Amino acid sequence: MRYINYVITRLWPAALLVVMFSFEADAQRRDFLTQNEIEIIRNTQDIDERILVLTRMADRRLHVLGINVNGWKDAGKASEVWGEMPKGTRADLLSDIRRILQKAVDDIDNLAANPSAAPIRDKGDKKAKKDPERLGIALRELAAAAARYQGPLKDQLDLAENNAERGAISGSLQLCDEITEAAARLRSESKKPGS
Repeated sequence: MRYINYVITRLWPAALLVVMFSFEADAQRRDFLTQNEIEIIRNTQDIDERILVLTRMADRRLHVLGINVNGWKDAGKASEVWGEMPKGTRADLLSDIRRILQKAVDDIDNLAANPSAAPIRDKGDKKAKKDPERLGIALRELAAAAARYQGPLKDQLDLAENNAERGAISGSLQLCDEITEAAARLRSESKKPGS
């Protein structure tokens, strides 16, 4: 009995610390999309439309941060579809923007690697005519957003208050550069004779 009491009195504080740290770790995990935004992504399978909603999600966070990127005019409005405005610290929202841009790049890369994965629209759908061009449309849309983001994000880099903010902004700027380069390659390839 003494041994059990000894173990309980010695291990109880350690067990309490483990539980406290596990709750703290859970509290630090945060999704970069709101629940409404997750539903919007889930319901938007066409790559051109998906990139449009992803850039709107980035525009919303930039609006919350007070950064004007001349983007989506309704970025500052909560709605039934979009839900409440995104919340978080400045570092959280800047990180969200980087992760949204990364998701957009990944979605385009995944479709480029596996074009047969694209949903096929019905022949009667007016948008079906543009199906072969969807990837290019998506990349151009993302490149336009990246061009809008670059200047304001560079300005924010000078205002960053800590390494988390600087890292998120630098990551976003690097993605914007990659997106712009990819769009430039697409334009030059489409201008080549025989294309």
